[in-house]
Amino acid sequence: MSSADLWLAALLFVAAGTGGRAAAADGALPGKIGNYKGYERHDFVVDGCQTIVVAPKQVAAGKPWVWRAEFFDAFPQIDLALLAKGFHLVYIGVGNTFGCPDALKHWDVLYREMTTKHGFSPKPVLEGLSRGGLYCFNWAASNPDKVGCILADNAVLDFKSWPGGKGRGKGSPGDWKKLLGDYHFASEAEALAYTKNPIDNLEPLAKAKVPIFLLCGDADDVVPFEENGAIVYERYQRLGGPVALRIKKGLGHHPHGLDDPTPAVEFILKHTQR
Repeated sequence: MSSADLWLAALLFVAAGTGGRAAAADGALPGKIGNYKGYERHDFVVDGCQTIVVAPKQVAAGKPWVWRAEFFDAFPQIDLALLAKGFHLVYIGVGNTFGCPDALKHWDVLYREMTTKHGFSPKPVLEGLSRGGLYCFNWAASNPDKVGCILADNAVLDFKSWPGGKGRGKGSPGDWKKLLGDYHFASEAEALAYTKNPIDNLEPLAKAKVPIFLLCGDADDVVPFEENGAIVYERYQRLGGPVALRIKKGLGHHPHGLDDPTPAVEFILKHTQR
């Protein structure tokens, strides 16, 4: 076999392991290629978890990205606006696991994959809709130097509020039972005494000056504002952290997002284009 044949065989072998597309030294994305609302979508597996990366038509300087926790494609106005600005959109499915430590180990692997193998910015935008807030704030508290900013959209910031239902909200008994198992709590009492909920664990973020944008419906009876976003807003201000609050007057848990995403996008651009 000639040297050219050997080279071709090696290339085909690599391509077979990347969904038919040869892995490239320039950080080209692997996996099955599809379409997401006019953008190129890549589906592949990272650390045993289904992963989606949507590429912008023109990548912005520094290769910024928005990392959505939970509910890919739900109320995507802000995501689409950021794609148009040159951000990648990234999602990893870790199951309905409420931001527990085991789930965030997969996040650690994805972060390394995106930043080292694909050259993405070392400081992504974390986007947490509803229970997605638990993933974003918990991961950020352990990695405050690796976060550009956080967008919290009617976000769960205290699991006692939801799914626990220990305050004004409805709660979710099935999700609460699952959360106790996912966090390996021995009892409900242990869960209620937990001190690492986002509302209780803001100091690492404030010390790192991680900007937070809170988008909250003041009539939310699922994830009540006064038990979640309002507490974070007050405490983060007291800690000296940069935070913005946008209230959606009279609106409940749904709809998420903004019909006009400009305020969120401007906040994100301000804190990522530095």
